Amino acid sequence: MDLELSGKHVLVTGASKGIGYATAKAFAEEGARITLVSRRAEALEEAAGRLTSGTGAEVGWHAGDLSRDADRLALFEAFADVDILVNNAGAIKGGAIEARTMEEWRTGFDLKVWGYIHLCSLYVPKMRARKSGTVINVIGMGGRAVRAAYIIGAAGNAALIGFTQALGGETPSDNVRVFGINPSPTLTDRMATHLRERAESELGDAARWEEMVDPSRFPFGRPKHPEEVASLAVMLASPKVQYLSGTVVDMDGGGQWRG
Repeated sequence: MDLELSGKHVLVTGASKGIGYATAKAFAEEGARITLVSRRAEALEEAAGRLTSGTGAEVGWHAGDLSRDADRLALFEAFADVDILVNNAGAIKGGAIEARTMEEWRTGFDLKVWGYIHLCSLYVPKMRARKSGTVINVIGMGGRAVRAAYIIGAAGNAALIGFTQALGGETPSDNVRVFGINPSPTLTDRMATHLRERAESELGDAARWEEMVDPSRFPFGRPKHPEEVASLAVMLASPKVQYLSGTVVDMDGGGQWRG
């Protein structure tokens, strides 16, 4: 199926690895033009090279700290005309309320919550003025299946779910779509690194990290892969799915309903 994404300019934040990189790759494979954004120029340059050689797509990049207002404004000034914005940058620390400092709350919110909201406030008015555009907010199940042990993520992600639903309910009047995806735990580099550290500590062999994955904890007996989130994002961004806005899709394999 032709998803009608060829030639579209897609900007992906948090794009040097994990879900962001997988999403950029999936759009590139559909013929889109890609701009990768994250903090580290070296990682972005390497990721852009891999994407270009692997897909033949036109891939650019921009380094910036999206926890800072000035860097978000600089990104918008450099790449104001994008067809699809994928907000994906942000990692919020786990832990119960007594284990987290106010600085950690601010750090998590500055990058993810205020980062997503600020970029939407910059890009959505421009999209509405030209009567076209799509925003995808990659949020997280922590804001839906809330847990006290992930208290900052529960608050931050829940705020972004409400924000996405409210904004996406209004924008179709100008032919702009805003929707979100809530991934549950995903086998990214970060998760794999954590599992290797556990395997080294508990088994004395980091190479045995896959033994640290308990199949009973996951729907389908495994954590999902970044490419699955990427595929969903690309499919839902297609003009063939125009009648979708103000929705946040829970991608947890039904895990929130398990006993």
